[in-house]
Amino acid sequence: PCVCVVVVSMSKIKAESLKESVDALLDFSTNVKKRNFLETIELQVLLKGYDLQKDKRFAGTIKLPHLCRPKLKVCILGDAYHCDEAEKAEIPFHDVEYLKSLNKDAKLVKQPAKRYDAFLASDTIVKQLPKILGPGLSKAGKFPASVTRGEDLKAKVEEIQSSIKFQLKKNVCLAVAIGNVGMDPLAVMDNVKLSVNFLVSLLKKGWQNIGSVHIKSTMGKPQRIY
Repeated sequence: PCVCVVVVSMSKIKAESLKESVDALLDFSTNVKKRNFLETIELQVLLKGYDLQKDKRFAGTIKLPHLCRPKLKVCILGDAYHCDEAEKAEIPFHDVEYLKSLNKDAKLVKQPAKRYDAFLASDTIVKQLPKILGPGLSKAGKFPASVTRGEDLKAKVEEIQSSIKFQLKKNVCLAVAIGNVGMDPLAVMDNVKLSVNFLVSLLKKGWQNIGSVHIKSTMGKPQRIY
């Protein structure tokens, strides 16, 4: 994924009110009503001043400073070298022979596409994947990022698990996972700040296009931060 780092003033969201909202969210999820699973923290943004018929759509991906989606399932589509490395690192993988055995069958290709959230592919085979698999992974929005020999597979997986994507499609309400309730409050705040600042940098009029910003745990109440 394309990863950008943008530093913008955080003056529109007050640090004190952000801290109060994060503390309230985490207190509810860890003390008031703890669930038997790790709740995701979502950033929910309502845009204003956007005409979905006329205005240019935007998309951008950024790596956050703290791991935000540790349960995101990533699979390596590898040559012999990367399959060996993936096995050593205990990362799920499929070799080229397995991919060829799917025979471009859309139903068979859908199985790994459903099983995993994202893929990495050896740079030696990534260009061959459309010929081997057909368009299935691209249609699912999961075409693999490339990985070269010498790159740390675990680090590449963590990069995907730490990255978020903002994309304007058919709705002015945007929602992305920026953390989980097991994180340190300061780490959640860091991720929120960078996420919001990055989104603002994508908007045609910056902060003028932000209607409201909330953070919400999976089962908790939304906390308005702007």
